[in-house]
Amino acid sequence: MSNQLAASHILLMYEGSMRSTATRSKEEALQEIEALKAQLNDGADFAELARAHSDCPSGAGGGSLGTFSKGQMVPEFEEATLALEPGAHSDVVETSFGYHLIQRDG
Repeated sequence: MSNQLAASHILLMYEGSMRSTATRSKEEALQEIEALKAQLNDGADFAELARAHSDCPSGAGGGSLGTFSKGQMVPEFEEATLALEPGAHSDVVETSFGYHLIQRDG
């Protein structure tokens, strides 16, 4: 098993989350990320949603984080990524940075 993972994500920060400049409340962020998850379930394009909605600079590139080593991401993010098959996307994942939707790219 490789020590390298590849993933994309959509991050919605909220007021008080780590490195956040967002003004939305935690509850508003959760409602918004759940709405994005519903769009994904209905066939929306992950990269397009990331470009339009993600608070992470990676959003401009469709949410791609490229490859990273195990242990490089916060545990909740890494565990969710490892649980996915390539091409699949996660349920809502909360980390200290906010709420994520993760797509495993490899």
